[in-house]
Amino acid sequence: MQSIMTIYIVNILCFAPKIPVSGALCTRGESVLRPVVQEETSGCGIASVANILGKTYAEMKVVANAMGIYAEDTSLWSDTQYVREMLSIAGVETSADEIPFESWDGLPDLALLSIKHHTEDGRNFWHWVVFKRTDGQAFVLDSASYLPSNIRTDFDEMQPKWFIEVTHA
Repeated sequence: MQSIMTIYIVNILCFAPKIPVSGALCTRGESVLRPVVQEETSGCGIASVANILGKTYAEMKVVANAMGIYAEDTSLWSDTQYVREMLSIAGVETSADEIPFESWDGLPDLALLSIKHHTEDGRNFWHWVVFKRTDGQAFVLDSASYLPSNIRTDFDEMQPKWFIEVTHA
């Protein structure tokens, strides 16, 4: 019975400004937003692209693997080309360069953000998240499986270094 109820809830349209629905977010006039959670430790790039394209992690992983992109490859979270390629084959455009983060208000309505920067053996690494603004309401879709909620508004806790603007998604 719960699976029938979940399917029903996912397909409703929301007409209130913001309604949380068991780990999901509903914004005015849109379907319930259920964030994708990464299924592998280093699968944040695949999960972020899935969040942008409205696919499941499993669906996006099949596409990524067919392109020669694997979550186990640490370059997925130290190189921007992989996420750009996954978005590009879906017809989604991205900014040509990484744009330095200045403020949350200065972000476009949809962007890939790099957070949790660190260096290992002289190589930069980060965690991919998706910033989205709908009807003036900003939030971050963070695919990390350890979070109590994958829809984040605790902006002071995240330290973006740069972002990639996403258009035509």
